[in-house]
Amino acid sequence: MNLSSVFVLCREFGAYLLSRDASEFPSGRRGSIINVASLLTFQGGITVPAYAASKGGIGQMTKALSNEWISKGINVNAIAPGYIDTDMNVALINDANRNAGIMARIPAGRWGKPEDFKGPVVFLASSASSYVSGEIVTVDGGWMGR
Repeated sequence: MNLSSVFVLCREFGAYLLSRDASEFPSGRRGSIINVASLLTFQGGITVPAYAASKGGIGQMTKALSNEWISKGINVNAIAPGYIDTDMNVALINDANRNAGIMARIPAGRWGKPEDFKGPVVFLASSASSYVSGEIVTVDGGWMGR
């Protein structure tokens, strides 16, 4: 579901963007697709091989679609969240041992918050990123830099 749904949405939205008359856009840019990857796009994870495989697939699909569509005015990128303080991660946050291990690896010294995505998403959706495509932007408090 993680990979198939992203593929179908990209295919359908990409077709919509391609159907738009490029002359309507002085910059030649028809639009942006921003997929949601994960740190497990790059790492294997623990006890989640299917999730890691699906997120790895999203990373490669993002690159492949970028190769196809950037010349047609569609930028395709992804964001890769790190450990984010949401309801989905309450069990990890409340597990003292796992939380300590995670916190020890985050240079920012905190779990991320949903609002940490505002800047990267606005950048990738705007014309400021018109020459950025096929990239996976980590939003992880420095996790991948360790």
